[in-house]
Amino acid sequence: MVSSLQRLSVRHWSLAGLAFCALMMLVALGLEHIAGLEPCPLCIFQRVAVLAAAAVFLVAAIHNPRGRMGAVAYSGLSLAAVIGGIAVAWRHLWLQSLPPDQVPSCGPGLDYMMDVLPLRDVMAMVFSGSGECAEIDFLLMGISLPGWTLIGFLVLALAPLGMVLSAFRERRAALA
Repeated sequence: MVSSLQRLSVRHWSLAGLAFCALMMLVALGLEHIAGLEPCPLCIFQRVAVLAAAAVFLVAAIHNPRGRMGAVAYSGLSLAAVIGGIAVAWRHLWLQSLPPDQVPSCGPGLDYMMDVLPLRDVMAMVFSGSGECAEIDFLLMGISLPGWTLIGFLVLALAPLGMVLSAFRERRAALA
């Protein structure tokens, strides 16, 4: 198994990351449109992080960089998107862990805020949290959706790490 993973190229790791992003979005959209769960503002930002990582993986798969610098660049960009998603999911879990008397009150909807406020103010308001982000609407095996999303982002982080390791392995093989 380990030797199979070591033979994967940057393109393979990128395609694997892209496929996992597609799976995460498929689950999110299925929960929204089939199960009827409306995403809160933090859920939407988690989706943005998945889409940002997917965009980097797509470009990396198409480009398939042969050098170490390209692989490191794509890995860094995709890892930045994944880390952003981890931070948002972590914040979401923290809000859900607050006692009911400490949960922030619900604010205006994200659509309204995006229409009326500058992006910086929207980001500040969303990350300060709201009551709707603290609600736990769905549990699977005792874990809420932000918890599953956090796990998904941690798994997704393996793709950029694999990209870098693959590039260094190819470089080492070329020098030998």
